[in-house]
Amino acid sequence: MTTPATAKTGREVDNLRQLALRMGGLAENILDKSLRAVWSRNIEVADEVATDDIEIDRIDVEIDTLVLSVLALHAPVAADLRQTLAIKTMATDLERVGDLARNIASCAHRLAEREPTPASTTLRQLADDSTRALSRSLQAFADLDVDLARAVLAEDDKIDTAEAQAIRESIARIHEDPRISHQEIDMILIAKSLERVADHATNIAEEVVLAAESINLKHAGKLAT
Repeated sequence: MTTPATAKTGREVDNLRQLALRMGGLAENILDKSLRAVWSRNIEVADEVATDDIEIDRIDVEIDTLVLSVLALHAPVAADLRQTLAIKTMATDLERVGDLARNIASCAHRLAEREPTPASTTLRQLADDSTRALSRSLQAFADLDVDLARAVLAEDDKIDTAEAQAIRESIARIHEDPRISHQEIDMILIAKSLERVADHATNIAEEVVLAAESINLKHAGKLAT
């Protein structure tokens, strides 16, 4: 039986969900913009990223405030409680995705000021896979789709491998031509940022499983050994 109190709690949690999804859309957009700045060597686009990130930070603070209000005034239980806590953790991950996009945009700015060097196929594939992981984790959250969340988790090792390969390729190119070392160092930093984006997507996918099934997958691999 739904009481007025539980109905109000549900509405507040829905508000939180909408804020989180809006924040997720902004995080996807800012990441895409930072990568476009890299591929196109566009300083103007790179400079826009820092401004765009301010809105992500603003929503992060708004979610913090609303989460505290929901917990203090409505005492949610069961699914509502799990979703509230998941959204709080998810917001932290999305805020960090925004920071990583800013890091990539900084690399784009420096790359645009130096002699052009092509991004490797491996790095471009890593970018595609990492952005796809973020998008799929957000879709899993929107739909509370546990199967999709688990599919995101299954891709994590592949992305880790691609990051390592991209770094090895950059190091090899530095050995071949030390004159491009600055550019390749930025490519390495981009690869590392993209791997971290995928890590945050994995965290979001884990929160989906926790919210939907009450199963905590955090550190599952390490704790099982």
